[in-house]
Amino acid sequence: MDITGRNEDAAAGPEDEPLIAARRGLANLAYRLLGSLTEAEDAVQEAYARWFAQSVERRAAVANPAAWLTTVVSRICMDQLRSARMRRERYVGEWIPEPVPERAEWTGLSHGSTARDPADHITLDESVEMAFLVVLDSMTPAERVAFMLHDVFRVPFNEVAAIVGRTPGACRELASSGRRRVAAARTGGARARQRSAVVGEFRQAWQAKDMDALVRLLDPSVVAVADGGGRATASPTPVRGHLEVAGFLVYLAGLAGRLDLLERSVNGQPGLVAVDGDQVLTVYAFDIEESRIRRIWAIRNPDKLRPWSR
Repeated sequence: MDITGRNEDAAAGPEDEPLIAARRGLANLAYRLLGSLTEAEDAVQEAYARWFAQSVERRAAVANPAAWLTTVVSRICMDQLRSARMRRERYVGEWIPEPVPERAEWTGLSHGSTARDPADHITLDESVEMAFLVVLDSMTPAERVAFMLHDVFRVPFNEVAAIVGRTPGACRELASSGRRRVAAARTGGARARQRSAVVGEFRQAWQAKDMDALVRLLDPSVVAVADGGGRATASPTPVRGHLEVAGFLVYLAGLAGRLDLLERSVNGQPGLVAVDGDQVLTVYAFDIEESRIRRIWAIRNPDKLRPWSR
């Protein structure tokens, strides 16, 4: 089976080329809806499988095949989001969306740099920033799909309604509710250069185990969240407050001995990657306001770090 989800010996002519070209957009939509590269890839594969499972006549009768695929991917994602709520109850510790690397920053990748890697299809913009994805995760499935389709992918409400199974007016309310959630979570933020400078100073302070410097870089109400998924050691609950987080970071640095941290982009924003030789141990994402860090997300679950393998 190829990347479109059809059998390699199935008939596919020139009329299928626009569909295959649409795959990147579908992957971007699915990742933003699910927060998981693996699940996004599965959703897109399933949509293509359903398309090519139809007869040639039925496919020819579809006026807009790309829109058909968007509908199917969105509905698959809605089903995934509903079941994810039950899976999260069994998840060990905190759950954080799967981080996406900037491929240009990594050299000598042993795998994952081909077109088959879902990470290569993700456009890194503000709609995949970790802070944004965390807010999306707080929404109901219908709210998330309606908001994402309309506000990010500019799908008209009458089409959103057909996907979500609500009236256009109800979808408008869902998107508006999602918009309010995003607006409430957003702050003034920091410019890209300032974010990079803060992350660089944080890295140096952490490696030096400089408690005072760390406290200065952290917002008094900072929250640090770790996701080990039961596969890697991680704090089972968030650590809150600049003194508590700084102390915990110094403690971790003491346990690690030598702390190898690389400054890398995480979901399009300055972040850090902890490595041991060629093994990626943790990916850190940050929410920075002005010159202070408000949120730290540490992804340690090895299942979520596969795209970062070097």
